[in-house]
Amino acid sequence: MLKIGVLASGRGSNFQAIIDAIENKNLKASIEILITDNPSAFAIERAKRHNLKYIFINPKEFATKDELFKKIADELKSCGVELVILAGFMRIVRKPLIDAFPNRIMNIHPALLPSFPGLHGQKQALDYGVKISGCTVHFVDEGMDTGPVIIQAAVTVMPDDTEDTLSERILSFEHRIYPEAVRLFSEGRLEIKGMKVMIKDHPSVSSNIVNPPNRN
Repeated sequence: MLKIGVLASGRGSNFQAIIDAIENKNLKASIEILITDNPSAFAIERAKRHNLKYIFINPKEFATKDELFKKIADELKSCGVELVILAGFMRIVRKPLIDAFPNRIMNIHPALLPSFPGLHGQKQALDYGVKISGCTVHFVDEGMDTGPVIIQAAVTVMPDDTEDTLSERILSFEHRIYPEAVRLFSEGRLEIKGMKVMIKDHPSVSSNIVNPPNRN
């Protein structure tokens, strides 16, 4: 069974989606620890509700960002974590954590990468006037949302969309594809070749994209 560690800074809705997938027997994994850099994160409440271990690590206690991420890596390793999940973790992951878990850190971003990386991907998409947006699960490297893409979902941008309405619609697909990406990893079906993530026994690359029906 895959042992997961989760990093979150806020409400942790994708953390909840993974909890639900495990509890519904759709994902053979266990969450060993939640680490947060925010003592007020609602993700802590989610951990409490499901009797999951959690800790708060105060970034202000570390002289450098590398020292902070060395501490995070040490805590994850002490729990036997095999895959690290970023669930709304509002920090760029640094080398000590990446080196400790090479190709074993996942993130989800509310845009179709490589378009619109960084903060407010939904607003960036609206401002640019794109007709299709979505979300991306990717492996984490030292850049901002630059790691190899695992799976994506496409979401139609409606003419009357606001940042909030588009964000909410994208979020519903985040909750579907993040557990799926973790499941594929747990089954040993992800293979990284350069910047491409190959899915073993997958019928076609195009089926990685989930197209929701248009809103009436």
